[in-house]
Amino acid sequence: MKTLDLIDSFSEFKELKKIDRETLMRILEEVFRAALAKRFGTDENFDIIVNIDKGDLEIYRHRVIVPDGELVNDKTEIEYSEAIKIEDDFEVGEELSEPIPMSVFGRRDILAIRQNLVGKIQDYEKSLIYQKYKEKVGEIVIGEVYQPWQREILVLDEEKIELILPKSEQIPSDHYRKGDTLRAIVLKVEMRGTSPAIILSRTSPIFLERLLEAEVPEIYDGLITIRNIVRAPGERAKIAVESYDDRIDPVGSCVGMKGNRIHGIVRELRNENIDVINYTSRVDVMIQRALNPAKISSIRVDEENKRAEVFMAPDQVSLAIGKGGHNIKLASKLVGYEIEVFRDTDEDYEDVDLREFNDEIEDWIIDELYKIGCDTAKSVLALSKEELINRTDLEEETIDEVIRILKAEFEEESSDDDTQEDNQ
Repeated sequence: MKTLDLIDSFSEFKELKKIDRETLMRILEEVFRAALAKRFGTDENFDIIVNIDKGDLEIYRHRVIVPDGELVNDKTEIEYSEAIKIEDDFEVGEELSEPIPMSVFGRRDILAIRQNLVGKIQDYEKSLIYQKYKEKVGEIVIGEVYQPWQREILVLDEEKIELILPKSEQIPSDHYRKGDTLRAIVLKVEMRGTSPAIILSRTSPIFLERLLEAEVPEIYDGLITIRNIVRAPGERAKIAVESYDDRIDPVGSCVGMKGNRIHGIVRELRNENIDVINYTSRVDVMIQRALNPAKISSIRVDEENKRAEVFMAPDQVSLAIGKGGHNIKLASKLVGYEIEVFRDTDEDYEDVDLREFNDEIEDWIIDELYKIGCDTAKSVLALSKEELINRTDLEEETIDEVIRILKAEFEEESSDDDTQEDNQ
């Protein structure tokens, strides 16, 4: 292979991989030094000159001229009689520099050089990708869906770099087809073997935070601070915000006029309900705001154990719990307290506490119902069987039995009342 042809192929690599001049020259020198070390036993006394623009590569070998018969190292020395064959005016002690033609490398050597070059360029390209996306962790990226699979989606960025959106990092209602545009944050970058894997996420609270920064200038400028974000992806999110400037309404700024700022984010998150809450250091007030839209009658806060008991009217409990229990779970995460909701039974004296049924209903079943705010018989019967199944970890047969027992209690009371009326 001619030198020019070899260098032309190197130039192609430069164009395809967008490698800068210095890096390509360094890679070329490393590759040829490895070939020289294999061919001549060492590469220490060689100079390699690369001219990418001209498509030229020159190799020079340097050896010290020694008297005939005194050759010690034929790799770095040459006898006087051999030196004058190259040029007749050399003297002992001088350094002989001679060009090494590409022809000294055989066909196998050239193929090895090309293979080595391809490998080093690929490694360099992978390191560039790794460093580029390592610096983008936590930032939003936009890509095109290249291939949706069952467990993950393969996404290509504008430079055709492969990104991965795992199923676990997708919003449950996300449905993408090939060619769709996708927005997500870079969650992490890890090495899988020798290749970097860029993992995206649409479920991370950071994704919602970045969307807010893009939509709300006051957050981007630091006038409004996001204190905490919790999410049930695709269902509900709660955001605690505050401003150190009394002239700025942090909640109003985030929502925007007629909700124009928050609506775009809600659409991006597949209609995820977003509650924006004004942060306060007072735990009781924060719990009240976090459980919105439910209205609270009273709160007992145990700061030592990070627990709070919340009492409210029976018709407010379902609002506090929320669909699928998301509202109370997110409120607990947002505030950092375990929140238990109880009905204010002062409003309904005819109701019966669930604990009074522990001779018929096992305690662990009662505990499960307590967790969703059902602490009385009527509070359980106020919910449909489907709601009870969805909100608890109880089996359908268990729910049916509980409902039967509780209904029987009130049917007996009703029967007793009728009997008393008849006797009168």
